[in-house]
Amino acid sequence: MSFPWAQQYQPVNPFMRWMDEKLPLPRLVYNAIGGGYPVPRNLNYMWNFGVLAGFCLVLQIVTGIVLAMHYASNATVAFASTEHIMRDVNWGWMLRYAHANGASMFFAVIYLHIFRGFFYSSYKAPREMVWLLGVVIFLLMMATGFMGYVLPWGQMSFWGAKVITGLFGAIPVVGEPIQIWLLGGYAPDNAALNRFFSLHYLLPFVIAGAVILHIWALHLTGSSNPTGVEVKQESDTIPFHPYYTAKDGYGLGIFLLIYCALLFFGPNLLGHPDNYIEANPLSTPAHIVPEWYFWPFYAILRAFTVDLHIPFTSIVIIEAKLLGVLAMFSAILLWFFLPWLDKGPVRSGHYRPLFRKFFWFGLIPAMLVLFYCGGAPAEEPFVMLSQIATAYYFLHFLVVLPIVSMVEKPEPLPYSITEAVLGEDKAAVLGENAKPVGV
Repeated sequence: MSFPWAQQYQPVNPFMRWMDEKLPLPRLVYNAIGGGYPVPRNLNYMWNFGVLAGFCLVLQIVTGIVLAMHYASNATVAFASTEHIMRDVNWGWMLRYAHANGASMFFAVIYLHIFRGFFYSSYKAPREMVWLLGVVIFLLMMATGFMGYVLPWGQMSFWGAKVITGLFGAIPVVGEPIQIWLLGGYAPDNAALNRFFSLHYLLPFVIAGAVILHIWALHLTGSSNPTGVEVKQESDTIPFHPYYTAKDGYGLGIFLLIYCALLFFGPNLLGHPDNYIEANPLSTPAHIVPEWYFWPFYAILRAFTVDLHIPFTSIVIIEAKLLGVLAMFSAILLWFFLPWLDKGPVRSGHYRPLFRKFFWFGLIPAMLVLFYCGGAPAEEPFVMLSQIATAYYFLHFLVVLPIVSMVEKPEPLPYSITEAVLGEDKAAVLGENAKPVGV
């Protein structure tokens, strides 16, 4: 989106002028986060999560690089090298806890970012590509997080790798060869550990590249906002700096307080005690559970307990395990189709009364149930609750959302972003002396 009133970068310092002519990095930074990038004036703190996610990514890359200097990706010594980092490396305990809890905080921020997108329909035109790249980033994060969970080579690491890679074995014909290819053998061992360590180190840089594309796509279309109304005039926007840099700084301060409280007072709160026991292929844990950020999809996987048969026969069409695998992957893949499933003309959930009810009293409770059941034992009543929540999850996106978008009557939208902020101030609302977009 082009804003004719956006300020152009004009360096004053001679050195900066020379730099801008030869390598326009100053102009790039200014246009990305400075006065050259106007943003809607009504963004609330729900729009802080993008900056927080970027901070988490940098934190993970920096701590991960340092940890990689001391880690040994060999099944014989991997667990010992992790303990060496904790006990012998200067500040190693803090680096490891910062990395492990940083992953949890990263996923927490991303989940909030995604559900913000659900409520405000950030996936709708013209921001489809921003949303699609965001889903790609989430999938890359899931892969990176899983491989990182394997590296300490504790009991949960080993058995988590065995269970998750074993899911590929459920795919007919090609499943077992894919599983062997992933592991480099028939069970998690040196080959698997080396592969996972290599990919775990590489993927954050791939994520960083996807984030750059995500931000680029965002700058082409402009940010969404809580009203869902597009920018119409100069008074609808303010420069990103200093207004939103200050606002993001405040949000980052709150985030760091929570993160540091977790890091220094409850570093193992989100971990599993069995992962402090060295991996033993001959001793299966009583309850195999992944990290908390995988729980909703793990619950969907375990919700399928019955094979799909041809009616009135014993012929199996799809085994329960394969149904669970397909559903688990589909639970994320269907997000790619949201821009076309939700056909409503209004974006913001604030002006969609029926959508709002299904969101707060349908989707959110279903996700909370899936989070809880994913970390619970695979027994009743958790399996039944998972099945109910899984059914609603898919119904919400595939049935409820398309129907609601066609039948609901939205509430009246404000004329402009400025009207939503300033109300009845007619001069400001109509943008006196302001230029409309395209003039």
